[in-house]
Amino acid sequence: MCWGKQIDIYDYMDEKQNINITNLNISTENFYVTSPDPPKPKKKSCGKKRRKRGDILYRQTKFYENCEKRIFDGVGANDIPPIEGVYDIDESEEFIGFNYAMREKDPENKAVHFFVDDYQFNRLWANPNRYLDMLRRFKYVFSPDFSPYADFPRAVQVFNHYRKHWIGAYLQENGVKVIPTVTWSYEPSWDFCFDGEPENSVVAISSVGCMKNERDRRMLIDGYHEMVRRLNPSCIIFYGTVPDECKGNIIRVKPFQDKFRKAICEG
Repeated sequence: MCWGKQIDIYDYMDEKQNINITNLNISTENFYVTSPDPPKPKKKSCGKKRRKRGDILYRQTKFYENCEKRIFDGVGANDIPPIEGVYDIDESEEFIGFNYAMREKDPENKAVHFFVDDYQFNRLWANPNRYLDMLRRFKYVFSPDFSPYADFPRAVQVFNHYRKHWIGAYLQENGVKVIPTVTWSYEPSWDFCFDGEPENSVVAISSVGCMKNERDRRMLIDGYHEMVRRLNPSCIIFYGTVPDECKGNIIRVKPFQDKFRKAICEG
């Protein structure tokens, strides 16, 4: 950086010729010197150490979509992480939503589902390690069904399917007993929505939000039949209303809203 030397113009009068310096064409180039940058003031430390994961700053890893933690050998055209199957389950299990899991006092005899609004469990994707110890305490944990909304672009639907399977595989790898959740939208989603799902396993599905009109109801039923054809599940945990067209070894789970209404009526 160049630092200019201040010059008072009245100091430059030629006494012999009595000529003001302003009338002369004098370069001031010689009055500049090169000097190093002045030292910057040190920032005050707040006493907190910067967290690192390996050589990567913690604040930077949020842009890697969990690839800094684990990259699985995927299946299908979209490298979906596969989830291992569960082949036996006690039908007397009690199921609770992820939004109630942290305050649950008796987790050993309960299973955690994610049939709630996505914002309730996006935090699991943002920081999965934070919830490992808590989820290990439960008897079962469903893979989180990030919604494959039919009106979303295909790329978003595939990414939500990928996220569901990445979390499911990561939880299994870290000692959590995971029951695969199967989700789909309209028929074009069948190209990817069954990738990574185990065959002949216990699976979980939900009809919540899919019974509002005949078109959505048909989407649910058609996808159900395709799931049965491809995966041949040994048992289907069905959360919500079960259409008459859906057959098989089904465990019916009433949604929280129905239980709440029943409690009000009987209270």
